Amino acid sequence: MPIKHHLHEPTLLAYATGNLPEAVNLVVAAHVSLCDECRALAETFDTVGGALLEETAAVGLEQDSLDRALARIETEAPAPRAPVSPGTLPAPVQAYVGGDLSAVKWRPVGMGVKQALLPTSDTASARLLLIPAGAAIPDHSHSGQEFTLVLQGAFADEEDRFARGDIEIADDKVHHQPVADIGEDCICLAVTDAPLKFSGWLPRMVQRFVGI
Repeated sequence: MPIKHHLHEPTLLAYATGNLPEAVNLVVAAHVSLCDECRALAETFDTVGGALLEETAAVGLEQDSLDRALARIETEAPAPRAPVSPGTLPAPVQAYVGGDLSAVKWRPVGMGVKQALLPTSDTASARLLLIPAGAAIPDHSHSGQEFTLVLQGAFADEEDRFARGDIEIADDKVHHQPVADIGEDCICLAVTDAPLKFSGWLPRMVQRFVGI
């Protein structure tokens, strides 16, 4: 099934120029790995950026610039990452999890929904969500932006239906209640740069402990 819901061009441009928080960068990289259209556009921005760099006048460096740069580089080699294999999770997500779904450390958050927090910077948070088939995420709005990339199954809300590879971008103008399709659990990568605003008192209580 073709991907219907894509990233906005300003987000892809910020991704190409390295101006996104780590968690947002992750969800963009994951979507781009699944979406030919957005990947082509991101590569176009990379090409344009490279051409602009070639036309930029050179800037002189101080004599000790190389020595100072080398001194700031860690001497220890990074730990090797687990090899990425084709699976439900895209390669950028597998790099954070350490493998595919079998490596995910799920934790229940209520009503059958599970989550797994991914280690990113403090400016935005990233988590995998597992929504049982036919189950719903509590009704909520947003304090900031929420990027939700479907990796398995599908969900529908007041905006539309989203299947594997589709990404929903919600802001403070969107009030919705995502419901997973019947027949298959829905797994999503959700990234937020501010806490969600739940309507019910029980989800608000749970929010204190799960941080969503």
